Amino acid sequence: MTKKKLFSGIFAVVLLLSVVLGGCSGSTDSKDKGSKGDVTIDVFQFKVEFKKQFEEVAKKYEKDNPGVKINITTVGGGEDYGAALRSKFASGKEPAIYNVGGPQDVKDWNKKLADLSDTKAADAAFEGTLDGVTKDGKVLGLPFNQEGYGLLFNKDIFKKAGINPEKITTLAALEEAVKTLDGKKKDLGLKAVFALPGKETWVTGLHLSNAFLAPEFDNNALNSFAAKKVEFKYGEGFKKVLDLQNKYSVQPTVSLDYAKQVEELFSLQKVAIIEQGNWTYGSIAGIDEEFANNGVGLLPIPVEGYKEDSIPVGIPMYWAVNSNKDDKTVEESKKFLDWLYTSDEGKRTVLEDFKFIPAYEGYDASKISDPISKEIYKYVENKKTIGWAFMGYPTGWGQEELGVQIQKYLSGDADWDQVVENTQKSWEKSRSK
Repeated sequence: MTKKKLFSGIFAVVLLLSVVLGGCSGSTDSKDKGSKGDVTIDVFQFKVEFKKQFEEVAKKYEKDNPGVKINITTVGGGEDYGAALRSKFASGKEPAIYNVGGPQDVKDWNKKLADLSDTKAADAAFEGTLDGVTKDGKVLGLPFNQEGYGLLFNKDIFKKAGINPEKITTLAALEEAVKTLDGKKKDLGLKAVFALPGKETWVTGLHLSNAFLAPEFDNNALNSFAAKKVEFKYGEGFKKVLDLQNKYSVQPTVSLDYAKQVEELFSLQKVAIIEQGNWTYGSIAGIDEEFANNGVGLLPIPVEGYKEDSIPVGIPMYWAVNSNKDDKTVEESKKFLDWLYTSDEGKRTVLEDFKFIPAYEGYDASKISDPISKEIYKYVENKKTIGWAFMGYPTGWGQEELGVQIQKYLSGDADWDQVVENTQKSWEKSRSK
């Protein structure tokens, strides 16, 4: 550390002398004017839901921090962020800040992860949230936020159908409610009960699977990361919930994507239930703000034989800083992330503009602004949660293997036993490398 400071000091003196000598030489080259010390932070991130708000925050930060330029590229939604990130690095245009998902990503990107242990954000992160991104005592990622997902439902439609959502805490109760809605869908103005986006392999292969696979890994991504095989211990319950959604969904499910599910069908109240989380609030509010604020409720994903009254809650992604960048870019990247999560202005932005459920201390949870996030926070308070073990799945397994196999199942090109067998083999093959 002393050598580094000494080097920085010498560098500063040399830089100062060069500026003075340059001035004495009478140079009038305007191209260098104001460029000394400028830093460009290229951010490559996955969360499309807060793209606009994040870009606005970056502009605010630039204004308050002259010399810092932040460029944001957002890849997500229907696109595979992991594949896009690998392509980005392969192009040679490496970002300064990017996203990693947990222990598997930490292993994959280990040589390009800066140590963030000395950041204020790392100190403020909730206990346990850094476990999946800590290696050899170094914190290699900072939590985005907390997110949860389950079955979002239309409160008004449930009321008109005479269904009490508070009693839907088992698979049997959910099945009964779905059949009631299906029998009245014409009177309720519904195209179907569900909108299952089978085209989105992250919805099925990551999120839905996690509810049923996490319990066999004790709800811990580190356990799933270390596991040599996957048993599908609660696989029958997984199949039942998938089948229920598919049977009573707008068809064909394999070509139904996120935008159609959330915006065209649920937000316009053409379906009663979708499997999604609090990140959808902005999209729903953009279509119908009144519905988003007062008409959306949250049901659990019933895991038969385990927990039937809980929802998965966890950290969706982590911010990582590219250790390949020069020292100044790394330090400025850390400063930006610290400002975002620990400054008063940053914390206000996280709660009010991003609509995040904070994963850090020092926030007023009563100010969580959107109703879906508030519902999720209630599940957390009542300890009715399932962990996010999918962050420890083998690289690409959730989407490229399980998600694709589920698409074949939904299309009738594979039976459930084939889905399980094929993905078990691919898991074991990946772990044997």
